[in-house]
Amino acid sequence: MFDLPPALLHRDFRRLWASMVGSGFATQMVAVAVGWQVFAIHRSAFDLGLIGLAEFAPVALLALPAGQLADRLPRTTLVFVSNLAEALVVVLLLLVTLGGARELWQFVALAALTGSTAAFGNPAVRSLTPEIVPADLLAGALAMRSVGGQAATIAGPALGGLLFAIRPEVVYAAGAAILVAAALLVLGVSRPDAIEAAGPEPPGVQRLVAGIRFIRATPVILGAISLDLFAVLFGGAVALLPLFARDILHTGPFGLGVLRSATAVGAVIAGLQLTRRPLGAHAGRTLLVVVGTFGASMIVFGLSRWFWLSALALAVSGFVDMFSMNIRSTTVALATPNELRGRVNAVEGVFVGASNELGAFESGAAAALLGAVPAVVAGGAITIGLAVVWRWVFPALATVDRLEDVRPLRSAAGAREVLVVGRARPASAPEPAD
Repeated sequence: MFDLPPALLHRDFRRLWASMVGSGFATQMVAVAVGWQVFAIHRSAFDLGLIGLAEFAPVALLALPAGQLADRLPRTTLVFVSNLAEALVVVLLLLVTLGGARELWQFVALAALTGSTAAFGNPAVRSLTPEIVPADLLAGALAMRSVGGQAATIAGPALGGLLFAIRPEVVYAAGAAILVAAALLVLGVSRPDAIEAAGPEPPGVQRLVAGIRFIRATPVILGAISLDLFAVLFGGAVALLPLFARDILHTGPFGLGVLRSATAVGAVIAGLQLTRRPLGAHAGRTLLVVVGTFGASMIVFGLSRWFWLSALALAVSGFVDMFSMNIRSTTVALATPNELRGRVNAVEGVFVGASNELGAFESGAAAALLGAVPAVVAGGAITIGLAVVWRWVFPALATVDRLEDVRPLRSAAGAREVLVVGRARPASAPEPAD
């Protein structure tokens, strides 16, 4: 019962996972302190929005060059430098705090620096997992990665709030120390072999946009990423939780905290299950089913007037969303050649970030126009519709069977290489015809 999940028996992944969890904890701890201090300056929610925008903008703007670097430089080195750079930003936040923390521009500038470090570090760290973990352990490894992220989301803010109550400076000192430790852990990961392109690289700008071109040309990846984008965009209701807690469920701050935690708890339960028993057959159909279930859980949440039912619906949404994320991330990792993983992961990161940011905006706008309950119910219904339609829009995604059988295959078509995704085949089998 207490054996480690198979992926954690892999030494290099164990070190990488510990580094990622530590970095996530530090980031969540620091975010609590920054949010509290920023709101205290002008008592303005708009200031908090500026911080979020300042963090997201560099990720979107630097995605293409960051992905290119992750495909050309040693990825362990990029992750190490990114963690150290983020630790330096946290030290600067410590200095701002010691100086009184009275100027908003300081926090906005440092948020932009944080986003820049994430822009260059995230594609590399996301590309490392499929590079160092065997294909048969990859789904479980990606589930462990998600579990670590959810654990940091649950416990990091609580620890950050506790340390902030002692002294604000303690949060930043602890966060910087954890980030340095996370950077040192990455140095213990065996350096993978140099990344070699399978063929000549296109020149100039075409090299930068190779990740976008690959996603567009690979229906399994395009379908998985776009389905996740639209499901979160229309089906998410996290931004409206304060409204539901106060005006519909008539609960206080503690009840709001329970509602926010319910999604993460469901996700952790699903993630732990996936680390032990990765998905078997019919992964494509499972993805469509769990996305539809996510939409149904949002309809139940929108219509519910009972607190316990609302919390249960959110837990179910987190549970099935973890399956969706695991299928999407495993499909992207296995269907992408190693020499393109940095650029593809960079583009995927923009999609995921955009779905969260734009999803919050869409939820607020829809609630203002339609009312909170109709907006959530309509969003859930749209999500179910998307799951149904995607079966015909992306048939290659719907027919994916076992995830470990997904491979990037290459075939010659004159002077061009055509990328297709199919099942693994014996080494002696001939290359597929175009």
